[in-house]
Amino acid sequence: MQFSFYHTNYNVRDLDRSIAFYQEALGLTEQRRINAEDGSFIIVYLGDGVSPFQLELTWLRDWDRAYNLGDNEFHLAFHVDDYEAAHAKHQEMGCICFENPAMGIYFINDPDGYWLEIVPQNK
Repeated sequence: MQFSFYHTNYNVRDLDRSIAFYQEALGLTEQRRINAEDGSFIIVYLGDGVSPFQLELTWLRDWDRAYNLGDNEFHLAFHVDDYEAAHAKHQEMGCICFENPAMGIYFINDPDGYWLEIVPQNK
């Protein structure tokens, strides 16, 4: 029996804002979408165009408050081929939330507060 990664899910409050963020910050694009017949949810799958792994963004119509991310000790990590350019872009966007120069990595957060780790390609 062989398992492989497929996708991970983040629930979001403003789907359009989140899609725009992931497009601008990480170059992710919409791969497919599921709309509930009754309008109660929308699921959008984003991909990087390189790997088969996808980020699933779920919007729930009846959710009326921010998501409780606890201590937010979970995250997705992204390799980037031009670390300095990525850092400059994210700094300009104002979304860097933590840097660890000793490890050579940093984190950005999305509009809902999820953390995303940025790692140089050679690490």
